[in-house]
Amino acid sequence: MLQRIGSIRESQETLEEGHLHPFAMRSGASQGREHPEPPCPLRTAFQRDRDRIIHCKAFRRLKHKTQVFFSPVGDHYRTRLTHTLEVAQVSRTIARALRLNEDLTEAIALAHDLGHPPFGHIGERVLNQLHPDGFHHYLQSVRIARDIEKLNLTLEVLDALSKDTGPDEPQCLEGQVVKLADRMAYLHHDVEDAMRAGLMSESDVPDEIVRVLGADRAARLDRLIIDLVEHTQQAFDRGEAVITMSADASTAMAALRKWMFEHVYLTPEMRNQSEKVARILSALYQYFLDHPEYISSNIPEDPFPARRVLDYVAGMTDRYAIDLYTRRMIPTPFQPHHEERQYL
Repeated sequence: MLQRIGSIRESQETLEEGHLHPFAMRSGASQGREHPEPPCPLRTAFQRDRDRIIHCKAFRRLKHKTQVFFSPVGDHYRTRLTHTLEVAQVSRTIARALRLNEDLTEAIALAHDLGHPPFGHIGERVLNQLHPDGFHHYLQSVRIARDIEKLNLTLEVLDALSKDTGPDEPQCLEGQVVKLADRMAYLHHDVEDAMRAGLMSESDVPDEIVRVLGADRAARLDRLIIDLVEHTQQAFDRGEAVITMSADASTAMAALRKWMFEHVYLTPEMRNQSEKVARILSALYQYFLDHPEYISSNIPEDPFPARRVLDYVAGMTDRYAIDLYTRRMIPTPFQPHHEERQYL
């Protein structure tokens, strides 16, 4: 029986050899982990990564972290967790169509935002200004996986997380898929959330974007995914190991992103929220610099006190940061130890 169980992982690795595209990353060809460990008898290396990510604390906290709107009143607005799940869905659809490694793709997608701080990108900008060495959520994702929660993920996943944002591309094609799927997913669902919030309507999307990508959210997402698959397959047929899109689709996606920044992400209301976020995070950052004894014991020690403060504040959910700010920074009414008689 043990021998049969021990062959399950090997059978999956054999299936990958026969099914995956020659450019795909094979589980059996992984560079391994920073800290070597025996292979699992049932799961491939990338399946283990996926499971470790889903079970880690940072992943669970994403349900109370901002995507675009802070603690919105309504059950259907995205959070950082639902965004992550949508990125994983889009990424797996693309990976399956291209015969890439779905397990590796899913692991990268599920972990790509583990390092996001409270209050979304506004919180990231504030922490980047506060910390002497700056702050970038994708590098914090690596730090969470490697140093804080010690997930010991494969080097392929860590590489993709470290290049989730910015000009550098992940070494594996699966990581490159997630990088583009992330943008596709948030442009799709942020439009829906903005419409629900009354900030825009479908007719507001510029005509030049509609002509290329379609007249509604679902059509745009389908168009982007199909365009990427078609043009990447053509590149594969030419022997080019790249994830690519047509110039028209890429330009239209960039135009939609620019339009969203101008009409949703950077509106006066959002800028007003930014000032409030800056006050909360700045106060918490300075407070824990002055009182490191109150930092959670789950945060590892570091030679640089500010680094440990950053890890703690960046890991907070929106509501925990607000609650902690209220308890630590806002005076509470005096409560006498005994009842006083009031005389007129």
